Amino acid sequence: MSGDLDLEQRYRRALRLLPGYYRDKWEEDMVAAFLDGWLTGDPDEDSVTMEYDRPSRREVMSVVGLAARLYLGGASAPRRYFAWGQAVRGAVLAVMLAHAVWGLGQLVLFARSRHLIGWLPPPPGGFWPALGYAVGYAWIVVFVALVLVDYRTARVIALLVTAADLATVLHAQLAGLLVSPFASWSYWVLLDLAPVLAMAAFHRDAPPVARRPWLLALPAWYLLVSAPVLAAELTGHSAWVPDVPGLCCLLVSLLCLAHAPRAWSGRGGTGVWSLTLVLLAAVAALDRITSLALYQQDPHLINVGLAELLILAVAVALVAPDAARAQAPVSAPPPHLRLG
Repeated sequence: MSGDLDLEQRYRRALRLLPGYYRDKWEEDMVAAFLDGWLTGDPDEDSVTMEYDRPSRREVMSVVGLAARLYLGGASAPRRYFAWGQAVRGAVLAVMLAHAVWGLGQLVLFARSRHLIGWLPPPPGGFWPALGYAVGYAWIVVFVALVLVDYRTARVIALLVTAADLATVLHAQLAGLLVSPFASWSYWVLLDLAPVLAMAAFHRDAPPVARRPWLLALPAWYLLVSAPVLAAELTGHSAWVPDVPGLCCLLVSLLCLAHAPRAWSGRGGTGVWSLTLVLLAAVAALDRITSLALYQQDPHLINVGLAELLILAVAVALVAPDAARAQAPVSAPPPHLRLG
């Protein structure tokens, strides 16, 4: 129990949050540094301090932040932590890319409102739709800032956007506009809050992102995926188009199929991307599962969603062994490796 621990033991318990390799090297120095901030040299006062005081909230939060950076390691970290760091960074970039593609669609609708694209239907007006457009534009800025290694800007804007999306969900629920509160809140947690928290993986030790592929991915996704989907909807063929969670499941499945030959070849450097795809598949699957709550009255659409999940599971199974090999505890990767 905590009451049976002295201050040094409380610090050591807090430091258990850190990875073992780091704790083995630095625990004694960290505990000594923490205790130096408390002890005065007076035996009586120090005895009371050691028995009753405990680590401050700021110190604990600093340890939590350090643990996040270490578990999502940079180029000098052991292989397992580097692999997880790269995979999380890749997954966050992919989710932000999806948000940015949606924001690009909002820009197209805004252009229609200014009569620049006459064949699109006019967008709705009012404060909440306008907030939706602003959120879409902001996601584009977040994605570009991450790619350009402006992590502070990306985090600040992402937090503001997440708060705006939270306000939108709250307003819709209070107004009785949510078809499924469970699906809406799950979407906010899974695709807004969780990726923003996972931006902790973008720290000073993280390798820089390969800018060109990620920046080209934004217009490529919109032109190759979003534009055909929009065209199908405008021509009355929306029944042929999967919904957004289903589309994400199919896209991740295609990426797994495209990557599988490299993963099977046994060549080095594929495991991180395999692990990234596994993480993206988990996000897509959770989104698909929670969105099925929207179709409780339509068994056909539920069956379609389950089929999409099955396709995703089969595709992920092709790269999962390579993802597991990426975490093998061998020497640290060379610092020049880049995401992308």
